[in-house]
Amino acid sequence: MTLLAQLRTVLDLTHTEIQLAETRTVQARTEAVRRELSENVDHARARAEAIESAIRELGGVPELVGPFLGRAAAAVKAMVEQAQPFDEALLGDLTLEHQLLDRARYIKALAVAAQKKDVENLAFRLIAAHSATVDWLTTVLAEDALGGPAALRRTPLQAAAGTAVRLVNAPVSWSARGLDRALDTVRATPPALSELLSRGAQAGDVAVKTLAGSRDAALETAEQVTRREGADGVADVLHSARTAAGVLEPGELPIDGYDDLTVAEAVAAVKELAEPAEVRAIVAYEEAHKNRQGVVSAAQTRRAAIAQEVAGLS
Repeated sequence: MTLLAQLRTVLDLTHTEIQLAETRTVQARTEAVRRELSENVDHARARAEAIESAIRELGGVPELVGPFLGRAAAAVKAMVEQAQPFDEALLGDLTLEHQLLDRARYIKALAVAAQKKDVENLAFRLIAAHSATVDWLTTVLAEDALGGPAALRRTPLQAAAGTAVRLVNAPVSWSARGLDRALDTVRATPPALSELLSRGAQAGDVAVKTLAGSRDAALETAEQVTRREGADGVADVLHSARTAAGVLEPGELPIDGYDDLTVAEAVAAVKELAEPAEVRAIVAYEEAHKNRQGVVSAAQTRRAAIAQEVAGLS
């Protein structure tokens, strides 16, 4: 029976979906996203139980190995993803959700033809759930395409893979003079390592002061030098690095007087931002400084709204 076979296939795919959703929960950027993903796991388990009931009502028996196969498939996918860029991993998730959505629609048609109203209602439920997940994943991909931050964080290996891809596919044309000046600036940025050592600083103090303060100051000065030398492309890359690290100066932020705003005032100001880069700058700065989750969540919501508009979902 075709309807029964499709339900069994969807059940197996749902078990895989559950395991992947649990994996994604660990990558949640904010507590709000983590709660949402945890709820999605619970809803997926409830859908699996409903599918099992439908199979039994049609005279079939759910395969006991389904959950184990789902865990195995998700485990293999998770391992493979560690060598993939972030976007490729999400596109894999999106492929799974599209398959579940298309099969749910097929099940609906089969249920209508077989006059199985309960299964038809179940299909409606599956269609709604997977449509929402497709939209959510599409939004996360759009957020990433716009420069982030996305609702999900990259794993360290995904970040490394993504960087490698960008270096291969998007080489930067450096001005030789600008590059020399930038590197010289990085080396000369105070406090110099030799100066700290000459004062008898302990190794731990040197590491803290140089790796944080000197790095940030060097990036800022290198950006100024390269822009002055006319290497605007390089300067933009350096500015993006400073933005991502959350080390912009308060005066460089897109919201005036940001450091003095309360949570409510910051949330209201974030909602007025229109450019993805502006939201990205605020999120990175907030996470690197006060890390107020209410502000981060509000910025993420604003970012998602912009991404949905770009992706044609709103």
